[in-house]
Amino acid sequence: MQADCRSPDPGFRILPAGKNPYHDSGPSFPVPRNRSDKMMTRKKKKKKSADPGPVHPALQQLLHDHSASCVHCGLCVRECAFLQEHGSPGTIAASFDQRTFGTSFGCSLCGLCTAVCPTNIGLDPAALFLAIRREAVARGLADFSRHRGILFYELAGGSPLLTFHGLPRDCDTVFFPGCALPGTRPTRVRQLFDHLRQTIPRLGMVLDCCSKPSHDLGRERYFQTMFRKLTGSLLERGVKNVLVACPNCHRIFSEYGQGLQVTSVYEYLDMTALPKTPDIAAEITIHDPCGTRLRTDIHQVIRRLAGKKSLQVQEMAHHGKRTLCCGEGGSAGCVCPEFASKWGERRSREAKGMVMLTYCAGCTGFLNPLTPTAHILDLLFEPEQTLAGQVQGARTPWTYLNRWRLKRFFQKILRKA
Repeated sequence: MQADCRSPDPGFRILPAGKNPYHDSGPSFPVPRNRSDKMMTRKKKKKKSADPGPVHPALQQLLHDHSASCVHCGLCVRECAFLQEHGSPGTIAASFDQRTFGTSFGCSLCGLCTAVCPTNIGLDPAALFLAIRREAVARGLADFSRHRGILFYELAGGSPLLTFHGLPRDCDTVFFPGCALPGTRPTRVRQLFDHLRQTIPRLGMVLDCCSKPSHDLGRERYFQTMFRKLTGSLLERGVKNVLVACPNCHRIFSEYGQGLQVTSVYEYLDMTALPKTPDIAAEITIHDPCGTRLRTDIHQVIRRLAGKKSLQVQEMAHHGKRTLCCGEGGSAGCVCPEFASKWGERRSREAKGMVMLTYCAGCTGFLNPLTPTAHILDLLFEPEQTLAGQVQGARTPWTYLNRWRLKRFFQKILRKA
């Protein structure tokens, strides 16, 4: 689901810094309208050096690697509006100062720069900009006033109102659909759960948030606290396997979910059986989400699933490891909407009017207004209607109501943990 980054939903109040867990303690700073490199500025200007002083060793190493090893070949700059504005990763690292903290929040963290960096260089600029964000948060320099929408979205997703851990007795495998899919496509979640239970009778359902927004905003302490609470609860209840539908959840569980075996639900469908719906011959293209950029195995699975429905896939110029961001990545659109919009416009041009299939509910919601975009679960359960453009996901504020209703539904059919 596309979250509104500029303001919270009507009727909900964002608490001031120090009371809202999404606002780090410390001074608050005004946020200019568009330029991310000015995002964190002091209320009272003082004649001080822009030298940020000592930084965390991990960030120091990344700065050194990028400033020393970047050959300024231009491969990443040609692909990215953010880098076209601010320069190559090597240039940004070499000129790192107090202003760079704000600059980092304009990056989509999509990883395309990492994918196109020559293998003999092997830099990871996305990791650099994430580390800079974390440093800004640690110093109390991060102002998230323009991220209120996405932070409220995350807060609601992990709240008692919408969360539910339903684990039957002797359950060791759960389905974790994420946040966007239950809100935009609650019927698909129910259908998929029923389908999965044909082969996993003791399957559990976990409606919760993996806290990726805070992870990407550099709120490392908060993210670690919330995600460890989530995974700790699952491990304590004997859960060993997590089936995820969201590519971003897959990435978070894969990187931080120690002790849990994480599998994409699409991999599981490929290994077992698809819903019994008609095949339909058509030509489509596929948008691979950033969250699975390096997972070529998942890219292949999605194409196999499309083939099993008799679809012919025409690849766009950017796919697989070199896929484009849909525009939502890294919450960059909250501070630099012009950068975020360029991703979507570029993706629309590459699709050339073909129906674009993806497996991320967020990407579907962001790209569909620009070019015909369908979620793969819509295709698997209603192929004809989906390709005809007759299946649409819900939008805010109905997504919150859908998630609450979905929780009530599963409370009735599963034992509440």
